[in-house]
Amino acid sequence: MKNIKTLIVAGGGTAGLVSALIIKNRFPSIKIKILKSEKIGIIGVGEGSTEHWFEFMKFCNIDFKELIKKTDATIKLGVMFKDWAKKDYYHNITSHTATNTFGQYLAAFGHYIFFEKDQLETTDQTYIKNIVSKHHFNNNIEPSKQFHFNTHKLNNYLTEVCLKNNIEIIDCEIKEVILNSEGEIKNLLTDLGYYDSDFYLDCTGFKKLLISKLGAKWQSYKEHLKMKETIAFPTEDTENYNVYTVAQAMKYGWMFQIPTYGRQGNGYIFDSDYINADQAKDEVEKILNRKIEIAKHIKFDPGCVDNPWINNCVAVGLSANFVEPLEATSIGTSIQQVFLLTHYLSNYNKHNIEDYNFKVNKIMENIRDFIFLHYMTKKNDSIFWKDLKKTKIPDSLENLLKKWDYRLPISEDFKDTNFLLFTQANFTSVLIGIDLINKNNIKQEYINQNEYHRKHIHNLILNSNKINDDEFILHKKYLQLIRNQV
Repeated sequence: MKNIKTLIVAGGGTAGLVSALIIKNRFPSIKIKILKSEKIGIIGVGEGSTEHWFEFMKFCNIDFKELIKKTDATIKLGVMFKDWAKKDYYHNITSHTATNTFGQYLAAFGHYIFFEKDQLETTDQTYIKNIVSKHHFNNNIEPSKQFHFNTHKLNNYLTEVCLKNNIEIIDCEIKEVILNSEGEIKNLLTDLGYYDSDFYLDCTGFKKLLISKLGAKWQSYKEHLKMKETIAFPTEDTENYNVYTVAQAMKYGWMFQIPTYGRQGNGYIFDSDYINADQAKDEVEKILNRKIEIAKHIKFDPGCVDNPWINNCVAVGLSANFVEPLEATSIGTSIQQVFLLTHYLSNYNKHNIEDYNFKVNKIMENIRDFIFLHYMTKKNDSIFWKDLKKTKIPDSLENLLKKWDYRLPISEDFKDTNFLLFTQANFTSVLIGIDLINKNNIKQEYINQNEYHRKHIHNLILNSNKINDDEFILHKKYLQLIRNQV
């Protein structure tokens, strides 16, 4: 068994900073150093989070108003999928859809399907109108568990928070990873000299400087997920901001639009088997009817390392895994992975390491399956979308879909670990959005419910969609009020 007194985080991107903060707040006595090089750029022009960000904020005592001010953050309630199906749909999990269950049965979703409600009818009106409750502002209540950020300003802010938490940050470049006779990392040679520690986190991004030295191998998802490249570009400010990320289907992939205060971050994620970056740029310019300037061009192989924890090193962030930007899984995965790690670090042994690796692989399998599900849409208006129908379905997802042909997903279907990013409500929302529901079977499941349950959920939905516009303010106005507070 090994106890940790010192820890080095290699890499100072979002994953590295978030990891350092979680571990420092869980283990205050551990001395943490972050080794980062200012020569290395930050990936992204705008970034979104999942609801797991809120748990990170609470855990590290981060004030949401300060976050909004310092990172040009906007409110995120979910994702709007434009042109993916016959009708646009939203993946946003409200309290009445996710928490009102009867013996795990998702009664609200059953209600929508039984009465054949349009998905837009059943979506929270604040989402449609891009408004925020005045009650949230007046009572200092967080309006959401998710946010959009300016990536560079987020990095600067998290760096400030790390320093306030007595986390040392050293600007240096790692030149060599040196192992001891037992195959553990002994120290790191940098341009400033040697740094050693009891434990290391590899947050060096796609380079995987530490974990690859220990023998980790990349497990590609390319058999199932076909996106390989991204072009990212900013656009100017807008009159108001969506309270959601827009994911718009394109001819050979999809385009995201992420609002941040003062500008918008955008990107086209595409399959380079069909087009190159210049052709992707041309397609975007035709859709937007304007010229764009590419800020980033990123190539990637979706997948994860086989063992994110080897000896005295754990890979987090892009060093450990990356699928694609759809559903903003990158930050959420880092958060969940490090929260899980905190339960294993004290006096860790080989059994902790094996169990941790098993569960992180299940987290990634869950993400892979959820992302793949989006592409099971019936859309077929280009050769890319037609060819996509031939892509192999992951066995784990195919087994779940066989169950869901007869009933809605339940929490029992997601028992590998409680740190999964997506569970029954998330999958159900997308299944309905892409019309992959056996409506006859699901209607029968609903009608078999107790009449009291059906009446309860009917009244709940009826009341939840009643809003008084006087009690709300525009999203951008809300942000301005927050930013103007001293």
